[in-house]
Amino acid sequence: MNNSPLEREKNISGRDDVFNITFPSLQNVSEDSTRPNYLESSPYRLHEDTPSDEALRKIRTANSITISPELFEKIYLNPQQAVKSDLRSTFGNPTPLALLGFLLSLSPLSCQMMGWRGAGGGADAGIADVGSYYFIGGLLMILGGILEFFLGNTFSFVVFCSFGGFWFTLGSTLTPSFNAFSTYGDAGLQSPGFYAAFGFFLLFMGVLSLIYLICALRTNLIFVAIFLGLFMTFVLLAAAHWHHANGNHRLGGTLQIASGAFGFMACMAGWWIFAAQMLASVDFPFQLPVGDISHLIKSESIRKAEREQFTV
Repeated sequence: MNNSPLEREKNISGRDDVFNITFPSLQNVSEDSTRPNYLESSPYRLHEDTPSDEALRKIRTANSITISPELFEKIYLNPQQAVKSDLRSTFGNPTPLALLGFLLSLSPLSCQMMGWRGAGGGADAGIADVGSYYFIGGLLMILGGILEFFLGNTFSFVVFCSFGGFWFTLGSTLTPSFNAFSTYGDAGLQSPGFYAAFGFFLLFMGVLSLIYLICALRTNLIFVAIFLGLFMTFVLLAAAHWHHANGNHRLGGTLQIASGAFGFMACMAGWWIFAAQMLASVDFPFQLPVGDISHLIKSESIRKAEREQFTV
């Protein structure tokens, strides 16, 4: 009897198009064989219904387990997809590296936008950390994004590279030698023209974050919180710039503080998932939950398989 598409997807096989890593000694065992299936009885076997925390505790080597979608999304921040490559079991996970670049750039910037400890506000907020935008935010996120590309993680690749470009853009804008603000006269970063122009860039960064927020609904709650915070950060910061351009500096300053608060919220969620990934990387005795919600929205491949099953 032929199995349904869903059942065939769940079966362990040696095919390259299935993201299941099996014991080499069991790859040629047929379903009709009377030999015991040691893989199914293994204490390290990860089933679809295995909680992510329990799955992480069972990890010993990448070559002896089947990675659940929840675990994959926790490690790579990317919905699990079939990739014909064993690079994930050969090289390290670049996701924490890109996250680190993001967090070490946005965390202090958010504090500065809120004016903590007397940090400056306005368009020149964050100018003291220009170097980190180049060599931490931009460099690490671009590097992490490129490595995600080679691992076949399209979502993480696009997210990391786009925000890496954002940090390079912000750093170059605040660098005097790029003449991004010097053309606006002596007022420079505080000129109405610069405020109005740069606000559009921030607005469309908010649009980009909204798209990422929708896509993150297929991953986990922490990732959703990150993009929700970023969306609010960019939208409020764009509004703050336009109010500054109109001379309404009091409301503009309030909106910038609110923008920094949402950025700080995104950073706290980011630090949480960064800690969760680092604990998982060393097989720590306890793991941090990230609130998996991938089961709430079924992937198109599963929906297609279900439709094919009903038509058989």
